Amino acid sequence: MKDEFYQYIQNLQESITSKLEEVDGSATFVEDIWERPEGGGGRTRVIENGAVFEKGGVNISAVHGALPKSMQNYFGVTDADFFACGLSLVLHPKNPFVPTVHANWRYFEMYDKKGAIVDQWFGGGQDLTPYYLFHEDAAHFHSICKEACDKHDPGFYSTYKKRCDEYFWNAHRYEARGIGGLFFDYCKSTSEMSMQDWYNFVTDVGNSFLECYVPIVTKRKDLNFTNENRDWQEVRRGRYVEFNLVHDKGTLFGLRTNGRIESILMSLPPHVQWKYDHHPETGSEEEKLIQVLKNPKEWV
Repeated sequence: MKDEFYQYIQNLQESITSKLEEVDGSATFVEDIWERPEGGGGRTRVIENGAVFEKGGVNISAVHGALPKSMQNYFGVTDADFFACGLSLVLHPKNPFVPTVHANWRYFEMYDKKGAIVDQWFGGGQDLTPYYLFHEDAAHFHSICKEACDKHDPGFYSTYKKRCDEYFWNAHRYEARGIGGLFFDYCKSTSEMSMQDWYNFVTDVGNSFLECYVPIVTKRKDLNFTNENRDWQEVRRGRYVEFNLVHDKGTLFGLRTNGRIESILMSLPPHVQWKYDHHPETGSEEEKLIQVLKNPKEWV
């Protein structure tokens, strides 16, 4: 399973970066191959200062070794080894009318002292963070997510949409990071779903990403924007940074397992503002976004 999924994410990285370079039309991804001293490594691809994408990364990694003490405590195990692989991406467009997007698809195995698998699971999802709310874009993103889920279980979309709303929640701000999408974790073998079934589900979600996002980028990337629009985008990016550094489990896992700092923090946008006690003007487009972020809604 780990070999099959690692091959899948290598191919997916290739297809996603190729398409995004085509959409940008100017910048290309720079590749950085790295190794983790304790075992494994990864292939980081970063795009910067493009015509469409100000900064973004599409990274894959496969790491293994002894599970660090902090993670042993987290999982309630002792002296365990692990293998983890996944693809993680974040894209920060220049135009404030184009949303930021995040996605991640991952697989994890844990072993006993004899090397036998004692636990394994899939996780992942994809979510959208707009700076200005276009209802048709939100509906498009969620409808493609729902189509991918419905191939496997009619209850998956509502379950994983709700979990996404709950997970990407900036509790200290009492607002969502964005308008959600899908979030699933600890997808383990059951009487209803084998690990192969979970593999089929996760890869269908991964395969849906470009269809979820690219049509939105194409529609919005050439819209005219003002300095005020850009200021608002950078203020909202600050909330994105807050979530990633305070709440995000993937960031914390990477930091606790001696992950590669540059790859972990590639999710952070290049230009951000924190304005003291900032509130958008009543009745403005900016305020309309905030109202939705404080009360997540159904899009499809």
